[in-house]
Amino acid sequence: MSSSEPTIADLADDIEPAGHFRVYLGAAPGVGKTYAMLSEGLRRCQRGTDVVIGFVEPHGRPQTQGMCEGLETVPRKMVEYRGSVFPEMNLAAVLARHPKVALVDELAHTNVPGSGPHEKRWQDVHELLDAGIDVISTVNIQHLESIADSVEQIAGVPIRERVPDWVLRKADQIELIDSSPEQLRRRMLHGNIYPTAKVPQALTHFFRTDNLIALRELALRFLADETEDELLDHLARYQTEVLWETSERILVAVITAPGTEAIIRRASRMASRIKADLHVVHVRSSEGSGRSDEARLAALRQLCEDVGADWTDVESDDPAQAIIEHAKRRQITQIVLGSSQRGRLQELMGGGSVVRKVSRGAADAGIDLHIIARRHVEPADAQAVGETES
Repeated sequence: MSSSEPTIADLADDIEPAGHFRVYLGAAPGVGKTYAMLSEGLRRCQRGTDVVIGFVEPHGRPQTQGMCEGLETVPRKMVEYRGSVFPEMNLAAVLARHPKVALVDELAHTNVPGSGPHEKRWQDVHELLDAGIDVISTVNIQHLESIADSVEQIAGVPIRERVPDWVLRKADQIELIDSSPEQLRRRMLHGNIYPTAKVPQALTHFFRTDNLIALRELALRFLADETEDELLDHLARYQTEVLWETSERILVAVITAPGTEAIIRRASRMASRIKADLHVVHVRSSEGSGRSDEARLAALRQLCEDVGADWTDVESDDPAQAIIEHAKRRQITQIVLGSSQRGRLQELMGGGSVVRKVSRGAADAGIDLHIIARRHVEPADAQAVGETES
Protein backbone atom coordinates (compact mmCIF):
# COMPACT_ATOMS: atom_id res chain seq x y z
CA MET A 1 0.00 0.00 0.00
CA SER A 2 1.31 3.43 -0.90
CA SER A 3 2.30 5.56 2.05
CA SER A 4 0.10 8.36 0.68
CA GLU A 5 -3.04 6.23 0.90
CA PRO A 6 -5.11 6.69 4.08
CA THR A 7 -5.41 3.78 6.48
CA ILE A 8 -8.69 2.60 8.00
CA ALA A 9 -7.66 4.24 11.26
CA ASP A 10 -7.06 7.54 9.45
CA LEU A 11 -10.50 7.37 7.86
CA ALA A 12 -12.09 6.58 11.22
CA ASP A 13 -10.44 9.63 12.75
CA ASP A 14 -11.89 11.82 10.00
CA ILE A 15 -15.46 10.66 10.68
CA GLU A 16 -17.18 12.83 13.28
CA PRO A 17 -19.93 10.74 14.91
CA ALA A 18 -23.28 12.41 15.43
CA GLY A 19 -23.99 13.48 18.99
CA HIS A 20 -26.52 11.81 21.26
CA PHE A 21 -29.80 13.63 21.80
CA ARG A 22 -31.69 13.57 25.10
CA VAL A 23 -34.93 15.47 25.73
CA TYR A 24 -36.74 16.26 28.96
CA LEU A 25 -40.42 16.40 28.00
CA GLY A 26 -42.58 18.57 30.23
CA ALA A 27 -46.23 17.67 30.81
CA ALA A 28 -46.85 21.39 31.43
CA PRO A 29 -44.86 24.59 31.99
CA GLY A 30 -43.23 24.72 35.41
CA VAL A 31 -42.96 20.98 36.08
CA GLY A 32 -39.16 21.26 36.38
CA LYS A 33 -37.77 20.14 33.02
CA THR A 34 -35.07 22.86 32.96
CA TYR A 35 -34.11 21.99 36.55
CA ALA A 36 -33.85 18.31 35.55
CA MET A 37 -31.68 19.19 32.55
CA LEU A 38 -29.31 21.26 34.71
CA SER A 39 -29.17 18.51 37.35
CA GLU A 40 -28.14 16.02 34.69
CA GLY A 41 -25.53 18.46 33.37
CA LEU A 42 -24.06 18.95 36.86
CA ARG A 43 -23.92 15.19 37.48
CA ARG A 44 -22.03 14.63 34.24
CA CYS A 45 -19.71 17.56 34.94
CA GLN A 46 -18.87 16.14 38.38
CA ARG A 47 -17.95 12.85 36.67
CA GLY A 48 -15.45 14.71 34.51
CA THR A 49 -17.51 15.26 31.34
CA ASP A 50 -17.00 18.52 29.45
CA VAL A 51 -20.45 20.16 29.82
CA VAL A 52 -21.44 23.71 28.90
CA ILE A 53 -24.68 25.67 28.89
CA GLY A 54 -25.54 26.64 25.34
CA PHE A 55 -28.72 28.40 26.43
CA VAL A 56 -30.87 28.17 29.55
CA GLU A 57 -34.00 30.22 30.22
CA PRO A 58 -34.37 30.42 34.04
CA HIS A 59 -37.57 32.55 33.88
CA GLY A 60 -36.41 34.40 36.98
CA ARG A 61 -36.58 31.28 39.16
CA PRO A 62 -33.87 31.50 41.88
CA GLN A 63 -33.27 27.74 42.14
CA THR A 64 -32.77 27.42 38.39
CA GLN A 65 -30.43 30.41 38.30
CA GLY A 66 -28.43 28.94 41.18
CA MET A 67 -27.95 25.66 39.29
CA CYS A 68 -26.54 27.56 36.31
CA GLU A 69 -23.72 28.97 38.42
CA GLY A 70 -22.13 25.53 38.72
CA LEU A 71 -21.63 25.14 34.98
CA GLU A 72 -19.68 26.92 32.26
CA THR A 73 -21.94 29.08 30.10
CA VAL A 74 -21.17 30.03 26.52
CA PRO A 75 -21.90 33.80 26.36
CA ARG A 76 -25.20 34.61 24.72
CA LYS A 77 -25.53 36.56 21.51
CA MET A 78 -27.34 39.87 22.03
CA VAL A 79 -29.51 40.69 19.02
CA GLU A 80 -31.22 44.01 18.34
CA TYR A 81 -34.65 43.66 16.77
CA ARG A 82 -37.34 46.32 16.37
CA GLY A 83 -35.80 48.62 18.92
CA SER A 84 -35.21 46.00 21.60
CA VAL A 85 -32.27 43.72 22.46
CA PHE A 86 -32.84 39.98 22.88
CA PRO A 87 -30.47 37.27 24.16
CA GLU A 88 -30.10 34.22 21.89
CA MET A 89 -27.89 31.15 21.84
CA ASN A 90 -24.59 31.86 20.09
CA LEU A 91 -24.54 28.79 17.84
CA ALA A 92 -21.19 29.64 16.27
CA ALA A 93 -19.57 30.06 19.70
CA VAL A 94 -20.94 26.72 20.96
CA LEU A 95 -19.68 24.97 17.82
CA ALA A 96 -16.25 26.61 18.26
CA ARG A 97 -16.12 25.62 21.94
CA HIS A 98 -17.15 22.06 20.92
CA PRO A 99 -17.93 20.56 24.34
CA LYS A 100 -18.83 16.93 24.88
CA VAL A 101 -22.32 17.96 26.06
CA ALA A 102 -24.32 21.14 25.44
CA LEU A 103 -27.41 22.03 27.45
CA VAL A 104 -29.95 23.80 25.22
CA ASP A 105 -33.27 24.82 26.77
CA GLU A 106 -36.63 25.42 25.03
CA LEU A 107 -36.44 23.30 21.88
CA ALA A 108 -39.54 24.99 20.36
CA HIS A 109 -38.12 28.52 20.64
CA THR A 110 -38.23 30.75 17.56
CA ASN A 111 -34.96 32.59 17.10
CA VAL A 112 -34.93 36.36 16.73
CA PRO A 113 -34.40 37.26 13.04
CA GLY A 114 -30.74 37.93 12.36
CA SER A 115 -29.49 35.95 15.35
CA GLY A 116 -28.13 33.03 13.34
CA PRO A 117 -28.54 30.73 10.35
CA HIS A 118 -31.73 29.02 11.56
CA GLU A 119 -35.29 30.08 12.28
CA LYS A 120 -35.91 27.57 15.08
CA ARG A 121 -33.80 26.41 18.00
CA TRP A 122 -34.43 22.74 17.17
CA GLN A 123 -32.56 23.41 13.91
CA ASP A 124 -29.63 24.80 15.94
CA VAL A 125 -29.70 21.64 18.03
CA HIS A 126 -29.50 19.44 14.95
CA GLU A 127 -26.43 21.35 13.76
CA LEU A 128 -24.78 20.71 17.13
CA LEU A 129 -25.65 17.02 16.89
CA ASP A 130 -24.27 16.82 13.35
CA ALA A 131 -21.03 18.29 14.69
CA GLY A 132 -20.71 15.39 17.15
CA ILE A 133 -21.85 17.32 20.24
CA ASP A 134 -24.24 15.56 22.64
CA VAL A 135 -27.27 17.74 23.38
CA ILE A 136 -29.66 17.69 26.33
CA SER A 137 -32.75 19.79 25.68
CA THR A 138 -36.27 20.49 26.93
CA VAL A 139 -39.74 20.94 25.46
CA ASN A 140 -43.33 20.99 26.70
CA ILE A 141 -45.89 18.60 25.25
CA GLN A 142 -48.13 21.39 23.93
CA HIS A 143 -45.45 22.42 21.41
CA LEU A 144 -45.51 19.16 19.40
CA GLU A 145 -46.97 19.76 15.96
CA SER A 146 -49.50 16.92 16.08
CA ILE A 147 -50.71 17.89 19.57
CA ALA A 148 -50.72 21.70 19.45
CA ASP A 149 -54.17 21.98 17.86
CA SER A 150 -55.72 19.83 20.59
CA VAL A 151 -54.11 21.98 23.29
CA GLU A 152 -55.43 25.13 21.63
CA GLN A 153 -58.96 23.74 21.82
CA ILE A 154 -58.55 22.42 25.37
CA ALA A 155 -56.85 25.46 26.89
CA GLY A 156 -58.23 28.18 24.61
CA VAL A 157 -54.79 29.70 23.97
CA PRO A 158 -52.81 29.84 20.70
CA ILE A 159 -49.71 27.62 20.46
CA ARG A 160 -47.47 29.54 18.07
CA GLU A 161 -44.14 27.81 18.68
CA ARG A 162 -44.15 24.22 17.43
CA VAL A 163 -41.70 21.37 16.95
CA PRO A 164 -42.15 18.73 14.22
CA ASP A 165 -42.91 15.35 15.77
CA TRP A 166 -40.00 13.71 13.94
CA VAL A 167 -37.51 15.94 15.80
CA LEU A 168 -38.55 14.49 19.14
CA ARG A 169 -38.89 10.96 17.78
CA LYS A 170 -35.24 11.06 16.67
CA ALA A 171 -34.09 11.64 20.25
CA ASP A 172 -31.98 8.83 21.72
CA GLN A 173 -33.79 9.24 25.03
CA ILE A 174 -36.96 11.04 26.13
CA GLU A 175 -37.70 11.48 29.83
CA LEU A 176 -41.07 12.74 31.02
CA ILE A 177 -41.02 15.37 33.75
CA ASP A 178 -44.42 15.12 35.39
CA SER A 179 -46.30 16.68 38.27
CA SER A 180 -49.81 16.31 39.62
CA PRO A 181 -52.15 19.23 38.84
CA GLU A 182 -52.53 19.94 42.56
CA GLN A 183 -48.77 20.10 43.12
CA LEU A 184 -48.26 22.28 40.06
CA ARG A 185 -50.93 24.75 41.19
CA ARG A 186 -49.34 24.88 44.67
CA ARG A 187 -45.98 25.68 43.11
CA MET A 188 -47.69 28.42 41.14
CA LEU A 189 -49.22 29.90 44.32
CA HIS A 190 -45.80 29.84 46.03
CA GLY A 191 -44.31 31.91 43.20
CA ASN A 192 -42.06 29.10 41.93
CA ILE A 193 -43.28 29.29 38.32
CA TYR A 194 -44.52 32.78 37.39
CA PRO A 195 -44.14 36.22 39.00
CA THR A 196 -46.82 36.95 41.59
CA ALA A 197 -48.68 39.39 39.33
CA LYS A 198 -49.31 36.68 36.71
CA VAL A 199 -50.46 33.94 39.09
CA PRO A 200 -54.22 34.70 39.36
CA GLN A 201 -54.74 34.77 35.58
CA ALA A 202 -52.61 31.65 35.06
CA LEU A 203 -54.56 29.66 37.66
CA THR A 204 -57.92 30.57 36.10
CA HIS A 205 -56.83 30.00 32.51
CA PHE A 206 -54.01 27.71 31.28
CA PHE A 207 -53.29 26.22 34.72
CA ARG A 208 -56.86 25.14 35.45
CA THR A 209 -56.97 21.64 36.91
CA ASP A 210 -58.86 20.18 33.93
CA ASN A 211 -56.31 21.64 31.49
CA LEU A 212 -53.40 20.20 33.46
CA ILE A 213 -55.04 16.75 33.58
CA ALA A 214 -55.50 16.82 29.80
CA LEU A 215 -51.89 17.92 29.17
CA ARG A 216 -50.62 15.18 31.45
CA GLU A 217 -52.65 12.56 29.58
CA LEU A 218 -51.34 13.80 26.21
CA ALA A 219 -47.76 13.56 27.46
CA LEU A 220 -48.26 10.07 28.87
CA ARG A 221 -49.84 8.85 25.62
CA PHE A 222 -46.99 10.25 23.54
CA LEU A 223 -44.37 8.64 25.76
CA ALA A 224 -46.26 5.34 25.76
CA ASP A 225 -46.13 5.33 21.96
CA GLU A 226 -42.37 5.90 22.10
CA THR A 227 -41.89 3.09 24.63
CA GLU A 228 -43.88 0.70 22.44
CA ASP A 229 -41.74 1.62 19.43
CA GLU A 230 -38.61 0.77 21.41
CA LEU A 231 -40.11 -2.59 22.43
CA LEU A 232 -41.03 -3.46 18.83
CA ASP A 233 -37.53 -2.50 17.67
CA HIS A 234 -36.03 -4.75 20.34
CA LEU A 235 -38.24 -7.71 19.42
CA ALA A 236 -37.59 -7.22 15.72
CA ARG A 237 -33.83 -7.17 16.39
CA TYR A 238 -33.62 -10.23 18.63
CA GLN A 239 -36.57 -12.34 17.47
CA THR A 240 -36.13 -12.25 13.70
CA GLU A 241 -38.30 -15.33 13.20
CA VAL A 242 -41.36 -13.32 14.26
CA LEU A 243 -43.13 -11.47 11.45
CA TRP A 244 -44.00 -7.85 12.27
CA GLU A 245 -46.36 -6.05 9.93
CA THR A 246 -48.56 -2.94 10.05
CA SER A 247 -52.21 -3.93 10.15
CA GLU A 248 -53.71 -0.45 9.77
CA ARG A 249 -52.98 2.19 7.12
CA ILE A 250 -54.71 5.57 7.15
CA LEU A 251 -55.15 7.77 4.08
CA VAL A 252 -56.01 11.48 4.32
CA ALA A 253 -57.42 13.08 1.17
CA VAL A 254 -56.61 16.82 1.21
CA ILE A 255 -57.67 19.93 -0.65
CA THR A 256 -56.41 23.51 -0.30
CA ALA A 257 -59.46 24.67 1.68
CA PRO A 258 -59.14 26.31 5.11
CA GLY A 259 -59.20 23.80 7.95
CA THR A 260 -57.21 21.13 6.10
CA GLU A 261 -54.23 21.46 8.43
CA ALA A 262 -56.41 20.52 11.41
CA ILE A 263 -57.67 17.45 9.57
CA ILE A 264 -54.10 16.28 8.87
CA ARG A 265 -53.14 16.73 12.51
CA ARG A 266 -56.27 14.88 13.66
CA ALA A 267 -55.45 11.99 11.31
CA SER A 268 -51.87 11.99 12.62
CA ARG A 269 -53.12 11.53 16.18
CA MET A 270 -55.44 8.73 15.05
CA ALA A 271 -52.57 6.97 13.29
CA SER A 272 -50.27 7.37 16.27
CA ARG A 273 -52.78 5.84 18.68
CA ILE A 274 -53.30 2.67 16.63
CA LYS A 275 -49.68 2.46 15.36
CA ALA A 276 -50.82 2.97 11.75
CA ASP A 277 -48.93 4.29 8.75
CA LEU A 278 -50.19 7.69 7.60
CA HIS A 279 -50.53 8.57 3.92
CA VAL A 280 -51.77 11.80 2.34
CA VAL A 281 -53.13 12.16 -1.19
CA HIS A 282 -53.96 15.32 -3.11
CA VAL A 283 -55.96 14.97 -6.32
CA ARG A 284 -55.22 17.60 -8.97
CA SER A 285 -57.58 18.32 -11.81
CA SER A 286 -56.18 18.36 -15.35
CA GLU A 287 -56.66 22.16 -15.37
CA GLY A 288 -53.94 22.55 -12.74
CA SER A 289 -53.80 24.91 -9.76
CA GLY A 290 -53.32 28.63 -9.30
CA ARG A 291 -50.41 30.28 -7.51
CA SER A 292 -52.35 30.63 -4.27
CA ASP A 293 -53.14 26.89 -4.35
CA GLU A 294 -49.47 26.06 -4.89
CA ALA A 295 -48.51 28.08 -1.82
CA ARG A 296 -51.15 26.28 0.24
CA LEU A 297 -50.03 22.90 -1.07
CA ALA A 298 -46.42 23.67 -0.12
CA ALA A 299 -47.55 24.43 3.43
CA LEU A 300 -49.58 21.22 3.57
CA ARG A 301 -46.62 19.16 2.28
CA GLN A 302 -44.43 20.65 4.99
CA LEU A 303 -47.01 19.78 7.65
CA CYS A 304 -47.15 16.20 6.34
CA GLU A 305 -43.38 15.95 6.63
CA ASP A 306 -43.55 17.36 10.16
CA VAL A 307 -46.07 14.74 11.34
CA GLY A 308 -44.30 11.87 9.55
CA ALA A 309 -46.80 11.25 6.73
CA ASP A 310 -45.95 10.55 3.10
CA TRP A 311 -47.47 12.70 0.32
CA THR A 312 -48.74 11.67 -3.12
CA ASP A 313 -50.09 13.89 -5.93
CA VAL A 314 -52.62 12.26 -8.26
CA GLU A 315 -54.05 13.87 -11.40
CA SER A 316 -57.71 13.13 -12.13
CA ASP A 317 -60.96 14.90 -12.99
CA ASP A 318 -62.82 12.42 -10.76
CA PRO A 319 -61.43 13.02 -7.25
CA ALA A 320 -63.59 10.42 -5.51
CA GLN A 321 -62.63 7.63 -7.89
CA ALA A 322 -58.95 8.64 -7.74
CA ILE A 323 -59.01 8.53 -3.92
CA ILE A 324 -60.58 5.07 -3.84
CA GLU A 325 -58.20 3.68 -6.48
CA HIS A 326 -55.19 5.11 -4.62
CA ALA A 327 -56.48 3.62 -1.37
CA LYS A 328 -56.79 0.19 -2.97
CA ARG A 329 -53.26 0.37 -4.41
CA ARG A 330 -51.80 1.28 -1.02
CA GLN A 331 -53.93 -1.32 0.86
CA ILE A 332 -55.47 1.48 2.94
CA THR A 333 -57.76 0.36 5.76
CA GLN A 334 -59.14 3.77 6.81
CA ILE A 335 -59.80 6.98 4.87
CA VAL A 336 -60.06 10.41 6.51
CA LEU A 337 -61.88 13.27 4.76
CA GLY A 338 -62.92 16.79 5.69
CA SER A 339 -66.67 17.36 5.74
CA SER A 340 -68.28 18.75 2.60
CA GLN A 341 -69.11 22.46 2.57
CA ARG A 342 -71.51 22.20 -0.37
CA GLY A 343 -75.19 22.93 -0.01
CA ARG A 344 -77.85 20.32 -0.74
CA LEU A 345 -78.81 22.00 -4.04
CA GLN A 346 -75.16 22.05 -5.18
CA GLU A 347 -74.87 18.33 -4.43
CA LEU A 348 -78.02 17.47 -6.39
CA MET A 349 -76.90 19.51 -9.40
CA GLY A 350 -73.34 18.20 -9.29
CA GLY A 351 -74.15 14.54 -8.73
CA GLY A 352 -73.23 14.52 -5.04
CA SER A 353 -70.22 15.73 -3.06
CA VAL A 354 -66.83 14.07 -3.15
CA VAL A 355 -67.47 12.95 0.44
CA ARG A 356 -70.65 11.09 -0.57
CA LYS A 357 -68.97 9.49 -3.58
CA VAL A 358 -65.94 8.39 -1.52
CA SER A 359 -68.30 7.02 1.13
CA ARG A 360 -70.00 4.79 -1.44
CA GLY A 361 -66.68 3.69 -2.96
CA ALA A 362 -65.13 3.00 0.44
CA ALA A 363 -68.11 0.88 1.48
CA ASP A 364 -67.81 -1.19 -1.69
CA ALA A 365 -64.07 -1.66 -1.09
CA GLY A 366 -64.46 -2.53 2.61
CA ILE A 367 -62.54 0.56 3.75
CA ASP A 368 -63.58 2.46 6.90
CA LEU A 369 -64.31 6.18 6.41
CA HIS A 370 -63.89 9.02 8.93
CA ILE A 371 -65.43 12.41 8.16
CA ILE A 372 -63.84 15.23 10.17
CA ALA A 373 -65.63 18.55 10.69
CA ARG A 374 -63.85 21.58 9.25
CA ARG A 375 -63.36 24.30 11.84
CA HIS A 376 -62.80 28.08 11.63
CA VAL A 377 -64.03 28.36 8.03
CA GLU A 378 -65.38 31.82 7.21
CA PRO A 379 -68.52 32.07 5.06
CA ALA A 380 -66.53 33.43 2.11
CA ASP A 381 -64.13 30.53 2.38
CA ALA A 382 -66.93 27.96 2.64
CA GLN A 383 -68.03 28.78 -0.88
CA ALA A 384 -64.49 28.29 -2.10
CA VAL A 385 -64.37 24.91 -0.39
CA GLY A 386 -67.55 23.87 -2.11
CA GLU A 387 -66.17 24.92 -5.46
CA THR A 388 -62.94 23.02 -4.82
CA GLU A 389 -64.80 19.84 -3.90
CA SER A 390 -67.31 20.01 -6.73
